[in-house]
Amino acid sequence: GLFVTDYFTRTPRKLSPFRSFASIELFHFHIPEDTVIAVWNLITFKEQGGTFGDQCPDRSITVYFRSGAPSVINPLHTHFPRDTAVPGSFALTLTWTLPNRTTGVFNVTSPLPGDWFLAAHLPKDEGKISVKGLYEECQYLFQPQLIVQRLVNIAVLYPGYITEQSMAPHNRSCLYKVFVPSYTSRVLVEVLRCRGVEGCPLWLRVRAKAPPLHNSTALDCREHTPCQLALDLPFWQHWYYVLVEKHPGVPGTVSFQVTVQLTDCSRPSLARPPFLPSSASMNMPHSFGALGGLALGDSPPPASPNGTKHPDPIPTASSAGEQCWPVRPTLRNELDTFSVHFYIFFGPNVSVPPDRPAVFVINLLPVLDSGGVLNLELRLNVSSLCGENVTVFGCLNHEVPLTSSDNTSVTCETESLAGFLLSVNATASLSRLRIPYPQTGSWYLSLRSLCATEHGFEPCTNVTAEVYLRAYLSPCINDCGIYGQCKLLRTNNYLYAACECKAGWNGWGCTDNAEAFSYGFQLLSTLLLCLSNVMFVPPVAIAVRSHYLMEAAVYIFTMFFSTFYHACDQPGIVVFCIMEYDVLQFCDFLGSLMSVWVTVIAMARLQPVVKQASAGRGRAECAWRVLILMGAPQVLYLLGAMLLSMALQMDRHGLWNLLGPSLFALGIMAIAWTARTIRRRHCYPPTWKRWAFYLCPGALIAAAAVLLYAFVETEENYFYIHSIWHLLIAGSVGFLLPPRAKPSGRLGPLPRRKGCGYQLCVNEQEELGLVDPAVASINSICTS
Repeated sequence: GLFVTDYFTRTPRKLSPFRSFASIELFHFHIPEDTVIAVWNLITFKEQGGTFGDQCPDRSITVYFRSGAPSVINPLHTHFPRDTAVPGSFALTLTWTLPNRTTGVFNVTSPLPGDWFLAAHLPKDEGKISVKGLYEECQYLFQPQLIVQRLVNIAVLYPGYITEQSMAPHNRSCLYKVFVPSYTSRVLVEVLRCRGVEGCPLWLRVRAKAPPLHNSTALDCREHTPCQLALDLPFWQHWYYVLVEKHPGVPGTVSFQVTVQLTDCSRPSLARPPFLPSSASMNMPHSFGALGGLALGDSPPPASPNGTKHPDPIPTASSAGEQCWPVRPTLRNELDTFSVHFYIFFGPNVSVPPDRPAVFVINLLPVLDSGGVLNLELRLNVSSLCGENVTVFGCLNHEVPLTSSDNTSVTCETESLAGFLLSVNATASLSRLRIPYPQTGSWYLSLRSLCATEHGFEPCTNVTAEVYLRAYLSPCINDCGIYGQCKLLRTNNYLYAACECKAGWNGWGCTDNAEAFSYGFQLLSTLLLCLSNVMFVPPVAIAVRSHYLMEAAVYIFTMFFSTFYHACDQPGIVVFCIMEYDVLQFCDFLGSLMSVWVTVIAMARLQPVVKQASAGRGRAECAWRVLILMGAPQVLYLLGAMLLSMALQMDRHGLWNLLGPSLFALGIMAIAWTARTIRRRHCYPPTWKRWAFYLCPGALIAAAAVLLYAFVETEENYFYIHSIWHLLIAGSVGFLLPPRAKPSGRLGPLPRRKGCGYQLCVNEQEELGLVDPAVASINSICTS
């Protein structure tokens, strides 16, 4: 045949360590029909600071593949919630082959057409809390590329017609496909009039949706005469592929005929006609009739392709005993994203008769509904059993109902079909089923009532069970409970939902409490983080006593909002929020940065320096007044508050939000202290007691707090380390805040000289930064 190659790629994305499904990177691909091979090229490379991360450590990358919906993964081996069905997926681990780049290849022969999803993540880390911007972080980028090779112009088989084929010596196989509409109970593929050198050296393989594989349903025509391959309960509304393959080493030409029979389960005495009108492909049983008054058995023959003759129809064999029942549709009611309720006409109470099953269909829209959770609930009305030992079994199957026999109704499985089983009886009257990330399409629920006897389950007599049926689509399982948050995520144009757990809870629905925090631990951590802010009370008292009212107001602001921010920021149930979380976080960050800013500006003592410099120019121009005003600490306080608010709005967790203002304020303080040192020709502050008992201890405490905050904090020790951070920062402020000297008496001012009209006073004791007023004499110098 003729092959066509298609190529798809996705933008590289940064991978994250796995914590929950919300931390994975999801990639969405679409594989066209008639694809014979799909090759994924998985490219992974490292980056550090915008360059290749040759020094970054090697970390294994796990990639998951699944057709139809995202993979339901569990790399941490946590427990799933009760009544949850976990669909399977394929996982692949990539290891590094080069210092900064590696490539993996994943081949899928004859993949299923439609949506394919890839999920990738890094291993779980130790939970270290790093300060953003402190160092260049290693980034691991992942980019998948897809190359598909598909066949075009595959021969189509018409049910009930014979297709002749001659296989040349250099050919090994012939591929066909036939479309199976709804309400088909059986597909029969037959090879006729096979002639070759060694009898009929052919293999007959059949597979749904994609070309057959080596492990598909197969039949050796040399050992079976006639060569017939029957498939019961085929998938509805799908293509079936028929592969006729020659045995290896068979010489010569092999000629044969291929025909397909489809059995219409709504009319078991008739086979599927050669051609179906468009109305017959609808999900409508024959009892409702075909559109336009055309019966299924009275369809016109198809128009023959150009240049070919009509194949001769063959007689059909009746398949008595195979039947299907009317499928009751459900009404779809969309409430929100992944919040859909499916209502049953004349429901939700369903009557299950003893002689036949009740079949319902739930249609999930392509792509849109695969990112949520399909929930199903059965509740038995025990009073309707009339004292009989009745059990109602429900089989939920994808793309075809399973109602063939009693045993099948109990197990919900066949050789080629697997479903989900639910059962309710008088003892257990409630049954639930949850399917995360369900495959889209039609889901069929078959309800059948059976009575328990000594010989097993048998059909009941004259007992009609009544069942309450509820089916709905939700974003997450039980909304992730009280210890989780259901997040709506997006990758390109695809939406999906996942739980993000807290307080040590894990699992798909945040129901695994193996590592959960106890209530006592949650209460202790909240009290530690909140009450540690009481350490700001001594700095507030010192600031008020020293007449630093502006600084005291900032410390009170910080203490208040830090306390209530941490009370609202707790991951467990011990949470108390007086405002919106974002407002509390902004005020806490702003108060912390402003505390550092006003403390360092107060240590600089800017106003005396500016006044002294201005006083040295006795007859300077009046423009110095502007410099005097700009040098006032109040101007820097206001300017710092505005700039810090802007910086926090741009990036709340950035390193330079703390480092920038701190360095700038320290620079101002260093300039002020240097100016005093040069002018007085003595180190400032001049007393060793100030250095030994206040400045050095305060600086060491502040440095220890910064080191703990930047390098020691992890998710496990956050409650302790961050509480120590509060204590150290508040303690360092109490040591570093400069004192305010109290003069012992008043001295009259010196005679004024005419100038700009100002009287500038300099307190020598305040300039020296002394604690005790008796250490130095007081000289008040007043000048114009």
